[in-house]
Amino acid sequence: MNVTTTAAGRSEIRAELGRGKFDLLVIGGGIVGISAAWTAAQAGLRVALVDAGDFAGATSSASTKLVHGGLRYLQTGNVRLVAENHRERRSLAAEVAPHLVNPRRFVVPIYADGPHGAAKLGAGVFLYSALSAFGDGLGRVITKAHALEQVPALRTEGLKSAAVYTDHQMNDSRVAIMTVRAAVAAGAVVLNHAGVVGLRMSAGRVVGADLRDGLDGTEFGVAARLVLNATGPWVDRLRAMEDASAAPSIRLSKGAHIVLKRHQPWKAALTIPIDKYRVSFAIPWEDHLLLGTTDEAYEGEPGEVRATDADIDQILGEAGVGLSGLRRADVVYAFAGLRVLPGGPGDVATAKRETVLTEGPGGMLSIAGGKWTTYRHIGKVILDRLGVGGELLKTVPLPGLAAPAAVAQRLAAAPMDPAVAAHLATHYGTLAFDLADLVRADPALGAPVHPDGPDIWAQVVYARDREWASTADDVLRRRTTLTLRGLDTPEIRAQVTEMLRSR
Repeated sequence: MNVTTTAAGRSEIRAELGRGKFDLLVIGGGIVGISAAWTAAQAGLRVALVDAGDFAGATSSASTKLVHGGLRYLQTGNVRLVAENHRERRSLAAEVAPHLVNPRRFVVPIYADGPHGAAKLGAGVFLYSALSAFGDGLGRVITKAHALEQVPALRTEGLKSAAVYTDHQMNDSRVAIMTVRAAVAAGAVVLNHAGVVGLRMSAGRVVGADLRDGLDGTEFGVAARLVLNATGPWVDRLRAMEDASAAPSIRLSKGAHIVLKRHQPWKAALTIPIDKYRVSFAIPWEDHLLLGTTDEAYEGEPGEVRATDADIDQILGEAGVGLSGLRRADVVYAFAGLRVLPGGPGDVATAKRETVLTEGPGGMLSIAGGKWTTYRHIGKVILDRLGVGGELLKTVPLPGLAAPAAVAQRLAAAPMDPAVAAHLATHYGTLAFDLADLVRADPALGAPVHPDGPDIWAQVVYARDREWASTADDVLRRRTTLTLRGLDTPEIRAQVTEMLRSR
């Protein structure tokens, strides 16, 4: 199935979705649903994937952008979970997406009045690195002077030393889109901006769904042997379509982040202990600084979650425990997402981060929760429920697999501005050569969308024609880095909208 997403392409995709019966219909295009579709398609099943909004349009593009083992899980003694996370983290970084998942050193400052001492943190980061078979170096304690070399903005008052360890980071939106591409390459049929208006029932069983195209209002249906509800914060709403008496299965926690201008280079990221259990992150990301996150119960409308002024104040305050010189004026973007947690009493901050899988009376499977690091495991869970046998699947790389430095070098020789070449290489891998071809055909597409950022107009065209982008938000927030850099001006938004309309 061609990945084109022009108006004609959407019509063709709707026609394909209405043809015959699918083995699996996945409703929800966050990373949980995307992974399930990818894995099932690899196993040879006929798979459909739909989402009412954009792929990774909600929580999956509002993460801390980390692929990590979970250092704080050692605090609760969950050594096995950390070891499992490490194995998947290293597989993603070495085999699945080395062009998209990058190593990042983290510094944990140790203050005289802090919640953890040098001996405890030193032992913790050593065990953390040991659980990854020391594949990312040795976790250890370093001096105050060395810590300041790594993170020059560290608050020095009361700073005694620091611990260091290594994890990985990513651009979550780009990894999600690449995973959708992988699912399509494996045979899945996908469509965003297509919301469910009702479930199809036959003899008490869920046998598909009726949908409406959110762009032109066209209604269509999909028949399927199994329907998977992977709608994240909306999972209980779809469960209620199957069974009006279904009890709530989840609760929500809001996690907010902010992006700031960075005025000096950092060699490492910062993990700041706030109390015995909580930490705050300060991470160099996309030439800026990403700070967060919060963790508080959320009971509002999922689609309306936002980072509030109070969230921004909290994040800056917590980051100030370990950083000096933070200014609210440097904030260029703030965002929030919702963690989907198992239902039950207690504080959301201490609730287990685990996958919730239920089956309704009509046979619809509902899955929610999980985390980015282990997203590939979700698909295997679904295959096990289908009786397909996910253990037989091989590790398959995401599209564009390559060493980014080599791709950037070839692009720069095209010629292309080295900063743009490096940006494209780390967000597209070898698919960046497709963008270079667009620029060769139309040199105007090589111009920056905004003079202060590395994104070029060829990315907008590519997002429109090859990556299912239909709205300005699809392009600016999730296919490029313009919004997070604070470069999403009304003028640029209007220009992007106009380009999306042109073919």
